[in-house]
Amino acid sequence: MAIQVQNSQSATQAYSMPSRCIYCVAPLLFLLLSCSTVRLPSDVTTSGDTITTPVRYSIVFVIHGDGKYRYHDTVGGSHQADEMALDSAHEIAAQNPQAEAFIFHERRRPGFLRRLITRRDGAFYYYRQGKLLAAESYRRYRKSERFDAAVNLYNQFRAPSELDQTRLFFYFGHEIPEFGGAGYDASHPRETFTVDDLAGGVEQWSRGAGRFDILVLATCYGGTPHTIAGLSPYARYIVASPENLHLSYFDLQPFKQLHLHLTRDSAHAFAEQFARHAFLRLTTEVQTAVTVALYDVDRVASYVTAVDSMYQRVISHREEPAPLLRLPIDCAEEPLFTRPDMHEGVTLFYRPPQFGRARSKRDHSGWECPAL
Repeated sequence: MAIQVQNSQSATQAYSMPSRCIYCVAPLLFLLLSCSTVRLPSDVTTSGDTITTPVRYSIVFVIHGDGKYRYHDTVGGSHQADEMALDSAHEIAAQNPQAEAFIFHERRRPGFLRRLITRRDGAFYYYRQGKLLAAESYRRYRKSERFDAAVNLYNQFRAPSELDQTRLFFYFGHEIPEFGGAGYDASHPRETFTVDDLAGGVEQWSRGAGRFDILVLATCYGGTPHTIAGLSPYARYIVASPENLHLSYFDLQPFKQLHLHLTRDSAHAFAEQFARHAFLRLTTEVQTAVTVALYDVDRVASYVTAVDSMYQRVISHREEPAPLLRLPIDCAEEPLFTRPDMHEGVTLFYRPPQFGRARSKRDHSGWECPAL
């Protein structure tokens, strides 16, 4: 998707190509598919320079779209879940006049004909003060770490860090494997991606600026001891779903107009409000279990540290192919992972499924563990 970059127009206006002869369109098409950076307008500075209006909020969105994200609604309409998350990210970025936002959309690898021109399968958008200032495509996989190209773009465009800047990170995608990880990307089946790889990327984005104040993990089974332990060094508060998350979906509406609601000191209260909002929205849309948890990273440290080594031994000794693995269970149902401090630092919003045997389950620990 190409985006028109202008100072005076809306951030979400699409670039339109005239319908002309193929000889006129082909050079422009080549340029659009193979270009790299779209430079910032002359009245906007890049990292290291002085900007007149401080950036109070820094927001990073990583949206995984290289997989099966298409679904059909109750009336038969077809939708792409990652595109919906992308639209939400653009909306949030455009409605925060005191923020900068970095949106990374990990797309399915181009088809054969397009690969003849480009191997760029990532899309990047940069907003500052509600305006789209840069848009480009980039190549996700090189002979380097998974997120190196995205982190380089982040470092290229980010405004100078403010000491009191509030920082947010969002990841949207399928359940992230905790071991193995081959095949997470449909068009790069030989590449691997695990929770440890995500943690490594978040660490890169946090360098020089400290921990993210709020990290939102919009995936299924994100609230496990190993996942929270891996991300804990790089975030103060984590919002995730310990169980299945419908379409990997969290409603982002509370993140509009952050300057009216959020400061670093109020990050926990804001994250709790967001988690409650996401939970209530999901309970109106699905009949399955809904579980949304807020983890205060410093307060859950004793629990995740105590069980993580055992947890890793359990998952690393699994021999079954991933589709045959038993679904995770509430950690409180497995004595190996049950401890008196397992509820410390966890704010949980839970509703059991409206059908099946589990409908009588009235509470949840806020942690999901492998079934032995």
